Parts: sequence; structure tokens; C-alpha cells
Amino acid sequence: MKKKALITGITGQDGSYLAEFLLKKGYIVHGIKRKSSTFNTSRIDHIYKDFHTKSNFRLHYGDLADSNSIVNVISKVRPNEIYNLGAQSHVGHSFEIPEYTSEVTGLGTLRVLEAMRFLNLKKTKFYQASTSELFGEKPNKVNSFDEKSLMVPKSPYGVSKLFSYYTTKVYREAYGFYACNGILFNHESPRRGETFVTRKITMFFAKKILGSKDILYLGNLNAKRDWGHAKDYTEMQWKILQQNKPDDYVIATGKTTSVRDFVNECCKYLKLKIVWVGKGTKEKAYVIKNKKKELIIKVDKKYYRPLEIDYLKGNPKKALNKLNYKLKHNLKDLVKDMIDSDIDLFKKIK
Repeated sequence: MKKKALITGITGQDGSYLAEFLLKKGYIVHGIKRKSSTFNTSRIDHIYKDFHTKSNFRLHYGDLADSNSIVNVISKVRPNEIYNLGAQSHVGHSFEIPEYTSEVTGLGTLRVLEAMRFLNLKKTKFYQASTSELFGEKPNKVNSFDEKSLMVPKSPYGVSKLFSYYTTKVYREAYGFYACNGILFNHESPRRGETFVTRKITMFFAKKILGSKDILYLGNLNAKRDWGHAKDYTEMQWKILQQNKPDDYVIATGKTTSVRDFVNECCKYLKLKIVWVGKGTKEKAYVIKNKKKELIIKVDKKYYRPLEIDYLKGNPKKALNKLNYKLKHNLKDLVKDMIDSDIDLFKKIK
């Protein structure tokens, strides 16, 4: 009999990649999507079939802010595995809509676990999408974060995810659930949302190559992140639920790149000569072409968070060893994948 998986956040970056992966594994995949007046299924349109058609991929309306809808869907599907990827996941936006972020990103996890308890789904495995934003302060003696590192979140999003992280552990210990946290560091792809900094950058350079004269406005150029590819990370999410015992894992590359260096990597791939001038909020970037300078990047305080995390680097040793996985993509692959995809996208629009 085919396994059934239920994914919240099915229309997001991770949800779409995970759905593809599980379908290839022979799963019947069910996804929960929010009711919206506009279509928000672009990432999964290529695998969706009309409900009149026999398919291993099914969508259900539901909302992590609505307990009844969650209970109804889980009761109907009764999945073997639940992947809770749904969230308000933009850190900057969480300062603007903290209550909504907490409702969905924090209490949403509790609603799913309570539904499992209420329906007595003791054999259903549960995966919680956790985040590097749990960590806020750089470790004193080591330069990376692992599963035992101190968690001091610096945003409403991080606090909400911390609630979800510990709720998952409590339900595992109190009720014997197979419930796991994947503490994923930043992971990107061509399907990354357009408001996230990496996608903003690759979209900007794709437009620039096609003749745009726009200027890109960025925030903290010195912020360092551990950026991986979402395809690697979604495969590891599945592997986490295939282990004999439930556990929590840091998923990361173990390497950091600043926002400035991510820009430099994009320019290197596109063979653009770039120079940086100034410091702090006065820093700017120019592209040099035919001995002429063109201003392309400026810093805008608007994109600074009320509390900044300057450094996030993960230690994935436990995950790579126990899950027996080797990362298939590096930063160069990621940049190439994102820029090539965005160039194709804007060529079609033109």
C-alpha cells in the first residue's frame, strides 16, 4: 500500500520541492492550501491535476489559524507522515505582523499536533520545519550552531518557531509521538519568494542583463548566512522521518556568505566587474563597463531589522552522518540555478 503524506505550506518553496520528491518516491501526496481570492499555486501547477482526474496529488483547503479545518483534513487523509512547513516565514515581516506570525507559525504547530492527539494517530510521523532563527547570539567558543547550542531568537518569527520547536519535543516526550524538528538554516532556490534577499538579488541581476537601469536597495550587507539549496534540504526532511527513532537535526552547509559576497558571486557568474564604495549605510556598488561606472546598489535603512542577527552558521555533522547524506549543491550551483531561472522568467515576460 502506498504511503500517504500531508504537507502544510504545500504552495511554498519547500512544499513544492517536497511534493515532487515524495511523488517520485511513490507516495500519495496531500497538501493544505489557504483559501485565497487569487491563485497562489504557481509552484505546484505542474504537478496538479483536476480533482476529477485520478492522481496521487491532492489539495485541500485549510488554515493553520483554524483548528477545525486542520482536524477535518487530517481526519479525512489520515496520513502516514505529516510535514508542517506552513508559516509566515519572512523574518522582517514578522516585526510588522507579530500577532499573525505567532498565530500561524507558533500556534499552528500546536493545532496540528493536537489534531493528531485528538484523532489518536499514534503511528503518524510528524516533521516540524524549524529554523536557524532560533539562534540569535554567536557562540563564544565555537563559530557554528548545532543541536545543543543556546537558543535566543531575535524576532517574532524566531520566537514563534521556538514555541513550535519545544511544542514538538513536548508532544514527543509526553505522548510518545514520532515527532522531529529539522532546524534548517537558510535555503534558497528559483522558487524562493521574491521578497527574500537572495531572490531580490538574482531577480535584479537577471533584469540588469536584459537591459534594466534600476537600482537595487539592500539592508545589512555584512549579515552572514549559511545558504544551501532547497532541493537538498527537502530531501533531508524526508530522511529525518525515515530513521528508527525520532530526533532533532541541524540542516546546514557549514559555510557562511555575507550579503555583499552573495552579490559578488552573482557578478562573478555573469562576468560583471563590480566595485564597492563607502561604508555602512553610505555603501554603494558600481558596475564598471567600458571604463564607465554605473550605480547599481544602495543601502536603505528600511531593510534593517529592529534586531539584527549578523551571523548564522550551522554545524550539520550529526545530520550528514546519521542521515547518511552528502549535499549535492554548493553556493555556485545555487547562484547559477537562480539567475538562469530568473533570466528565463523575464525573457518570457518580455
